[in-house]
Amino acid sequence: MIKLIKGGVYYMEGKLFKESAAFMVESKKQQAVKSTMAYRILKAHNKGDEENLKIKFDALASHDITYVGIIQTAKASGLKEFPISYTLTNCHNSLCAVGGTINEDDHLFGLSAAKKYGGNYVPPHLAVIHQYMRETEAKCGAMILGSDSHTRYGALGTMAVGEGGPELVKQLLGQTYDVKRPQVIAVYLKGKLKKGVGPQDVAIALVGATFKKGFVKNKVLEFIGPGIKNLSMDYRLGIDVMTTETTCLSSIWETDETTKEFFRLHGREGDFAELHPLQPAYYDGAVVIDLSRVEPMIALPFHPSNAYTIKEVIENAKDILGEVQEAGNKLKGAPTFRFLDKIRDGKIYVDQGIIAGCAGGMYENIAEAAEILKNKSCSNGEFSLNVYPQSQPVFKCLVDNGYISELMEAGAIVKTAFCGPCFGAGDTPADNAFSIRHTTRNFENREGSKLGEGQLAAVALMDARSIAATAANGGVLTPATEVEYTKKLKKYYFDGGIYEKRVYRGFGKADPSAQLIYGNNIADWPEQLPLANSILLKAVSVLTDPVTTTDELIPSGETSSYRSNPLRLAQFALSRKDPGYVERAKAVFADEKTRRESGALPESVLSEVGIKIASDTMYGSCVVARKPGDGSAREQAASCQRVLGGLANIATEYATKRYRSNLINWGMLPFVCRQFDYKVGDYIYIENIVGLLNEGADVVPAKHISEGKVKNIQLELGFLTPEEKQIILDGCLINFNKNKAGL
Repeated sequence: MIKLIKGGVYYMEGKLFKESAAFMVESKKQQAVKSTMAYRILKAHNKGDEENLKIKFDALASHDITYVGIIQTAKASGLKEFPISYTLTNCHNSLCAVGGTINEDDHLFGLSAAKKYGGNYVPPHLAVIHQYMRETEAKCGAMILGSDSHTRYGALGTMAVGEGGPELVKQLLGQTYDVKRPQVIAVYLKGKLKKGVGPQDVAIALVGATFKKGFVKNKVLEFIGPGIKNLSMDYRLGIDVMTTETTCLSSIWETDETTKEFFRLHGREGDFAELHPLQPAYYDGAVVIDLSRVEPMIALPFHPSNAYTIKEVIENAKDILGEVQEAGNKLKGAPTFRFLDKIRDGKIYVDQGIIAGCAGGMYENIAEAAEILKNKSCSNGEFSLNVYPQSQPVFKCLVDNGYISELMEAGAIVKTAFCGPCFGAGDTPADNAFSIRHTTRNFENREGSKLGEGQLAAVALMDARSIAATAANGGVLTPATEVEYTKKLKKYYFDGGIYEKRVYRGFGKADPSAQLIYGNNIADWPEQLPLANSILLKAVSVLTDPVTTTDELIPSGETSSYRSNPLRLAQFALSRKDPGYVERAKAVFADEKTRRESGALPESVLSEVGIKIASDTMYGSCVVARKPGDGSAREQAASCQRVLGGLANIATEYATKRYRSNLINWGMLPFVCRQFDYKVGDYIYIENIVGLLNEGADVVPAKHISEGKVKNIQLELGFLTPEEKQIILDGCLINFNKNKAGL
């Protein structure tokens, strides 16, 4: 199904050749490196040198749990007007169901900001962020930056990147996105999918093959090969948006007549251009996917990479579900997670199905699901099916073509465009329930359950076709390849008038006299102090899991409503992973305040082991984790630590570039330490950190104090640009920009 090729490969005449077999001289290789689509698009947007890229994007996008903080940060840094197209969507807190008026207060703030600074504003329920950007902003050869990790428009010829909010702030202030030139991995598609296999099946197989190996981490995936022509645009987009789960940096696809037809349908044929790698093109590795061999897939709890074929799970239900049950009970700390109960009479029963969001809510996914359910029933028992078309134009076409009627007649509940089922703000499953979803993620607790209160649901990812097949079979897990239905769909059309009547298009029309409308929950970022010459860190949380997601660092769901209030949101930091973290961090923060007022640290443990602390030492907390930052781009995973007095993270590695960037932009040191022997309450003392940063040191000597013993250790900082070093020295990006502007 999927083959990984390590080491360099060349793409010539539609085929891949291993570097060792290609007999290319070095001069030819250097040219071939520059022949990829990714290289040429990055070059066109680069303001730096060949290896240290400084990217200027063509457009930006945010949704309603990120744009308030971004605009507040940019405003504090001197923002006068949005210099590029910036779209504010409202697809995450659009239910306005938590926290009284605060969600709609944020929406009013967003519209007022679009008017004041010249932005675009998409009202709630009209479209999810990524579908709107596909329909209106993606262009062949362009680059888009979004404050959502699933910012991926590669199938439309747009290299898109999902990052934390501070990276968008930099673009709004005329600064650049700085990154070492990424490696490029060829994703070579061949063959043709069989009936009943959808884009999510390909995506789950891809994530399963690459994530755990770190094969494409922080690299660009370039989709090439003869199999592309056998995929519709919806299928390409559905695969592409899930590449985020591989931890790649971005993606790009070859474009063709199918791509051109998409732009024509949306009235933007002028935004189309043919994109192909020049030949020969050199890649740093390859993923070969034989589409004809892809089977209906399922990503079982608690990660999109926990991938199996549905057939394999059914045939080995007791063993495979037993492994998930064991993992769930480890999470709960008690044997109360009952996943094996889903096996009855040799069948696996599911409680809930969801088709939603930027991955699932596409026209073809929903239309094929309707065909599978035509003249059938979702059952009138425990199983329920909820469907969310990803935009009002998609919804309208599904209505006009009769597919919504077919779904409703089968007992499905059809709802408006909303991202909630993907992150825990809608259709939260019951404790121990089994939910199958065509959405993007299935981390533990992400869909709304709370381990701290004894709640844990089993959420698996599947394609809409197999979800519909399961619904048609009374909730019994069923691959879509085992049901009969017609795959011939009525043609999609796009009604742009829906957006013309509701979307505020304000780019280029800033009104400085317009006033920002603030709700009661919208608060400024607390002031942050610059880095002191020496620092004393106290480990207030030590996370030993192989991977720590951003959902664990700052939970999603109802906490999303408080993301416009930094201090209020910070009370939820690590609340589902380490409930004692906030109080421990606050205690260190209080001691640091005492130090500033009295000039002395209240800790005596250091003098007891013979360490004399410099008088210019700053005291702060740190989080220690093996591999933090998988998942969402949310800057709050870092900023919540910072506003509670956090000065650093210590990790064996960082799961994503975007989380490390968030730490840096919030003035926190992104340390790496290969040894992992920390305990809560340990101290790490670092002298002359300012001097070491200014000298460009990659390795920082430190003292690790644990249980009365002192050990000399080395902490790695990794590559930092001059700007990133200064941001850390200044205390955060806001301070950096204020200092630059003399504010």
